Amino acid sequence: MNLLHRWYCNSNGWAEGLQRYIIPTTLGDADLGDNVLEIGPGPGMSTEWLMSRVPLMTAIEIDHKLADSLKQRMQDTNVTVVEADATDLPFPEGWFSAAVCFTMLHHVPSVELQDRLLAQAHRVLRPGALFLGSDSTPSLRWRLFHVFDTCVAVHPPAFGARLEAAGFTDVEVDWNRQYNSFRFRARKAGDE
Repeated sequence: MNLLHRWYCNSNGWAEGLQRYIIPTTLGDADLGDNVLEIGPGPGMSTEWLMSRVPLMTAIEIDHKLADSLKQRMQDTNVTVVEADATDLPFPEGWFSAAVCFTMLHHVPSVELQDRLLAQAHRVLRPGALFLGSDSTPSLRWRLFHVFDTCVAVHPPAFGARLEAAGFTDVEVDWNRQYNSFRFRARKAGDE
């Protein structure tokens, strides 16, 4: 992330919007189970909200500085922070009861790598587990925040088919054009 984007993602304003609107509307009344994977937590604003609502959580972050900072903050909690690439998750098949990601998919540097991330999320989920998330869609403000930044927009109308190609079922994609965002929900086939 560029410096402006990194600053904003650490701001109280972002934390408030994420914790008051983005996460609650994305998750709704979903049961995340006992062992949740958070993909791409960045500075951990979403992690802080989630950790009090689930028994165990693993946050996987590729950025060394962000992962290191989050590891320090999450010491002696129910959160394990792993520094790794979500397109090659270092976890066994069927390990997690749910997976979540909030406004991070556009930071994955190509559509192909985004699809690998989706396939990896599917692999590490238990049968019947949910994969939930959200992302932003392009706007002038969004483009300004991503100047000289890795930014590959996800096109909501095509995203459902991409989730299905990764193996998910019961796919829902809700595109909110007014707020330049979308949220999604999908399930790994199997027991519910």
